Amino acid sequence: MAEQKWAGTTYGNDWMHKWLIRMLRYIDIRILYLFVALFIIPVCLVLNPSRGIAYRYFRERIGYGRLKSAWKTYVNHCLFGQVVIDKFAMYAGKKFNVEIENYNEFLNLAAQQDGFVQLSAHIGNYEIAGYTLVAESKRFNALVFAGEKVSVMQNRNKMFADTNINMIAIRPDMSHLFEIDKALANGETVSMPADRINGSPKYIEHDFLGAKAKFPLGPFSVATMRSLNVLAVNVLKTSLRSYKIYVTPLHYDKTTTRKEQIQQLSKAYVAELEKRVRQYPTQWYNYFEFWA
Repeated sequence: MAEQKWAGTTYGNDWMHKWLIRMLRYIDIRILYLFVALFIIPVCLVLNPSRGIAYRYFRERIGYGRLKSAWKTYVNHCLFGQVVIDKFAMYAGKKFNVEIENYNEFLNLAAQQDGFVQLSAHIGNYEIAGYTLVAESKRFNALVFAGEKVSVMQNRNKMFADTNINMIAIRPDMSHLFEIDKALANGETVSMPADRINGSPKYIEHDFLGAKAKFPLGPFSVATMRSLNVLAVNVLKTSLRSYKIYVTPLHYDKTTTRKEQIQQLSKAYVAELEKRVRQYPTQWYNYFEFWA
């Protein structure tokens, strides 16, 4: 099957998003969870190629049997629907219980003068980290897709209004690279995903869940350019109203060659990602042929 590329935007249009936010101000999110599970997900599984991609992931990479893989494919899509609903529930003012593992690792780096890099992945609900891991003393810059829906960007701006967070839009002319470099030079934090190459010819390969997979070179190159400290941050849903943030330092030898630094850092990132994916296999949301 040819690789299916995601457009980079949240599904639906602006007026649908606005109505969803209004609804979530008054109704229990569990009602929407149930509606999505019963009426939306079955249709998506019939029409969307993500069904086969997720099934092969559970069957070939996680090692489940046929029936379990089929069931987990359904659960995976339901959880993805819940993550999307949770995002809009936050826009509507609802709160979630958030537990942070190794919070001191983040606070220690935030207290230092030098900037640092925070790497994420398309697992769980990373956006919650942006509303939780905030340091008053250090500006937090998050890379976001420039073509995201207006309603989503407006609500993000509203959520970030009272925080020290700045969004850097990823642009086709690559001008966002200058903003990233400037932020790090100023001792700020830069957060970026490191699990999708998005068509870039620059990548690095690692064994991931038993097979070779390509990871973008950019995030690791940015971090090693200034020999910066790096954290892997993954946010996983643990119950209907709870999430857990895993903060993990990624160590590499800053005295060796740049090529070796990138190799070590990317390997550490992939190892941490594999650990979390195996821990929460149904919250892996990469719906394209990752191991193609």
